[in-house]
Amino acid sequence: MISRELAAELRSAGLGWTPAKGDWFVIPDKGLDALEFVISDMVIETRTMAFDKKLLAFNGTTEWAMDMLAASEALWLPREEQLRELLGEAFIGLEHLPGETPGYAVSMLIGDTECRFVDVDVARAYGRAALELLRSMR
Repeated sequence: MISRELAAELRSAGLGWTPAKGDWFVIPDKGLDALEFVISDMVIETRTMAFDKKLLAFNGTTEWAMDMLAASEALWLPREEQLRELLGEAFIGLEHLPGETPGYAVSMLIGDTECRFVDVDVARAYGRAALELLRSMR
């Protein structure tokens, strides 16, 4: 899973989020910073309100008193496959880097330049690549 800091950088760079079942998120600045949530039909689901405003609805089994939260107040933690999909046609490949400190390298094209993003975690390598792609689109 990517870090909250990387998720915040992705959002600041313009990564949009349409909440869907299976998505992970955190709720910063509401006293719930240490918790991670996942959208599910059983506990947390998305609802669309007037003017296409997305809400996250907390159903039944949660112990604290939060019925709804604007999706814009949550910080999405995209999964590896979601980040890979974001790269689209710019994605070239993923390479496992064996050795004393194993890791992963994501290769992609930004314009005519091949770029490589390395991290010990595959999702974070994809996240770094996605961040650079978003920044290049500004």
